[in-house]
Amino acid sequence: MPQSKTKHKKTASGMGTIRKIKKTVKGKEYTYYEARYTEGFDPGTGKQIQRSITGKTQKEVAQKLKAALAAIDAGTYKAPCKMSVSEWLDIWVSEYLKNVKPLTVQNYTKQVNKHLKPALGATKLEALDAHTIQKFYNSLTASGLAPKTVKNIHGVLHSALQQAIANDYIRHNPTEACKLPKVIKPEIKPLEPDEIARLLQAAEKDDYCNLFIVAMFTGMRQGELLGLPWECVDFETGIITVKQQLQCIDGDYFMETPKNGKKRTILPAPIVMDALRKELQKQQAEKALAVDLWDNHFNLVFTDALGKNLVRRTVVKHFKKIIQLAEISDDARFHDLRHSFAVTSLYAGDDIKTVQSNLGHATAQFTLDTYGHVTQKMRQDSANRMQQFYEHLSK
Repeated sequence: MPQSKTKHKKTASGMGTIRKIKKTVKGKEYTYYEARYTEGFDPGTGKQIQRSITGKTQKEVAQKLKAALAAIDAGTYKAPCKMSVSEWLDIWVSEYLKNVKPLTVQNYTKQVNKHLKPALGATKLEALDAHTIQKFYNSLTASGLAPKTVKNIHGVLHSALQQAIANDYIRHNPTEACKLPKVIKPEIKPLEPDEIARLLQAAEKDDYCNLFIVAMFTGMRQGELLGLPWECVDFETGIITVKQQLQCIDGDYFMETPKNGKKRTILPAPIVMDALRKELQKQQAEKALAVDLWDNHFNLVFTDALGKNLVRRTVVKHFKKIIQLAEISDDARFHDLRHSFAVTSLYAGDDIKTVQSNLGHATAQFTLDTYGHVTQKMRQDSANRMQQFYEHLSK
């Protein structure tokens, strides 16, 4: 049975009594401090409503007690929340994520169930402090989780606690005092012009050739490509409207708004419209062969031979086969086609706002932050050309 020893100490300000409590659980001794105060009186029974405050140090408890008594005197006091972190996270997920994208909800729920509830769930919401959370973050890093994953988990907890503040369950967000591991952005590796040429040549006989051309010369995300419907392709004006992306949760496919929640239009190079016309002819031929088996209920541009939506892993499998044929590095990713489009656009002289619009970035600053190294090289190239011009004049 746990044993406890209690030692009373008066606070320096005379606000009451702070008890030093020692508990022994399974042979290990724990020490903490506790203070009690009167919140008010129960209107039904007339009895005093007693509350307690705990902390790891006498100073911490004294500060909490002083703040509580001051709030009572000022009439702004809120009774401590008795909910556990686990109980609040369940409420937050079920009630406060109604307007969040389904895939985001799935990711949040996964972080809550896999990391947050096992580590912090038993803690009272009111008692959750920065030190406890910091130790949790440190343990995640020590276990081998990537800094970006730790940052994502932090983001979920921070959002949940912000809502708890809005609900008057807690007074401040303890995650804001925590230090996160440094996230090192992965190096962007666009394809070189000769690699792009080899990739396009290697893709000529692949079933997904047209998809790779559209990806390379529009910068569209994979989900946007796989979710592109024919009604968003205007052959007369040569404009593509990007208004949705294909997503999947537990095998169920559905359409969702683009990453930044806004639709955009792209006026691509003629090669893109040529590829789309070829894809239309190919699809019409496949539809004629499939007859009653044809099932393209999303009216998608890129489908399999029966009209069903393409699967990401299948597209990646074809991409890996093509880069191998093209003798391009094995670590090249499908997303690098998007980077290649952006870098090629900048080198061709497109301004940041145009590239931002084509890529669907939320802000031009994000585009600049992502591809700043390219614009820096462009500035250096410009300076070199100006120097060469000066030297030519000086001869």
